[in-house]
Amino acid sequence: MSAPAERAAVPGSYRPALRAGVLVGGPLYDGPATVHLVKDTGTGHAFKVGPREAFLLARMDGTRALDDLGTEYAAAHGKRLGEAQWRQLLALLGTRGLLDGAPRPAAAEAAASTAAEPRTLWRGTLRLVADADATTARLHRVLRPLLHPAALVPLLLLVLALQVALVVRAGEALDATWALFRNPVLLVAAATLLWLSTALHELAHGVVARHYGGTVAEIGLRWRLPVVIMYCTVDNYPYLPTRWARIATAVAGAVMNLLFLLPFGALWLLAPPDDATRDACAALVLLGTVQALAMLIPLPPLDGYQIAGQLTRTLGLFTASRTYLGLALRRDAAARAYPAPARRAYAAYPAAVLLVLAGIGLALWAAARHLLTGS
Repeated sequence: MSAPAERAAVPGSYRPALRAGVLVGGPLYDGPATVHLVKDTGTGHAFKVGPREAFLLARMDGTRALDDLGTEYAAAHGKRLGEAQWRQLLALLGTRGLLDGAPRPAAAEAAASTAAEPRTLWRGTLRLVADADATTARLHRVLRPLLHPAALVPLLLLVLALQVALVVRAGEALDATWALFRNPVLLVAAATLLWLSTALHELAHGVVARHYGGTVAEIGLRWRLPVVIMYCTVDNYPYLPTRWARIATAVAGAVMNLLFLLPFGALWLLAPPDDATRDACAALVLLGTVQALAMLIPLPPLDGYQIAGQLTRTLGLFTASRTYLGLALRRDAAARAYPAPARRAYAAYPAAVLLVLAGIGLALWAAARHLLTGS
């Protein structure tokens, strides 16, 4: 038995503390259950616990004795934990290496040191910076003034104005885009700019996560030829302090894509009517907008799916929704075991996806109709 488990025999004499770097997330619906995510950032190991275990973990900061924790637990849940239950919980935490002073499991250490996937010519990843978190911190210090509402709101209003102009002048932008695809030189230039936009998209996730106290584990390149993209891994995204922080981090990439288009939108709207640059910018604005909005589609693994999960407070929304709907359509009694908010989320999600996909289909039909008929 581990040392923490032995100390549990004298509840009032032991003040348990989680190891530094152990994170406990907020409540999430996981099918019919409510769970909390727990992660040891030292090993990368993550797992789920129930609300009662999370209640205790969140209070294990080394300042409360077990008697105090037991009193708080009894006040919240109407029942005190017995000595055997304390022993079991503390032994489990000690075995997982989550308590301060407990050794980390050898298996976890091995998993933490596992090398990245092998790189080949056709697929792989490559780190671009040695310390991604420090790099993101420096970017955040430079860009933090732009995240203040006084700067961000006017920028978002400009983005909105450009999108309204794009809708009003959609026919012109479609014609310019069609012409762009027939001009190899301009097409390569536009593709290069759009790739740069994807790189900024990834960095925006990291900078906004850093703004809310997040950490960035890696910045690099990932390729599955012929596709090569940049990536930025936010190590503790599910554990950011608020749901708004997580939503803002997820939406930051698409917002960055749209902000990137502002100077090109200005050239489009203000350049002389016969200027070739004007048409190229119109096409870039349309393609860049499609790129940004595509990332907000609520399907995995897109950013929109992360946002949908945060809005509904669910884990594995796509799979859980499919499972719940299968039960509900069969009138299975198990469907009634789901909490009411989870039932609403799982029922609304497929309807929202179908609505989004219908909107995309309608937009594609309108674009094709314009290109074919000119109307």
